[in-house]
Amino acid sequence: MAIEYRVNHPISAQQFVELLRHSTLAERRPVDDMECMQGMVENGNLSVTAWSGDQLVGLARSVTDFHYCCYLSDLAVHRDFQRLGIGRRLQSLTKGQLGPRCQLILLAAPAANDYYPRLGYSNNPRCWILAPEQSVD
Repeated sequence: MAIEYRVNHPISAQQFVELLRHSTLAERRPVDDMECMQGMVENGNLSVTAWSGDQLVGLARSVTDFHYCCYLSDLAVHRDFQRLGIGRRLQSLTKGQLGPRCQLILLAAPAANDYYPRLGYSNNPRCWILAPEQSVD
């Protein structure tokens, strides 16, 4: 099976949701809020996609300045295409779009916590999250 990779190829919010629903990410993303999903698709500034024919089978969606940091917000591979190296390739192609000093940052899904160290990622316990309902005041 031939997989084609594309950088910043437009996808629809519906394609994004379908991929998430066929991966493990739908349980941690607001897939029933199409306005939010549309905003996610439109406002990430780096995406690398994997295609089997016209089917979206993988996505690495990031927000980055391309020089210092790149937050890899979504890494999803369709369950029927997992364990074929697609996720690794999506990350490699993402990294290839970044400057030489740019670090890749992500929050791992619980089930993927053992995956990232094998690729060379280091763990950083100093991540903090402010939930939408919380105020900084």
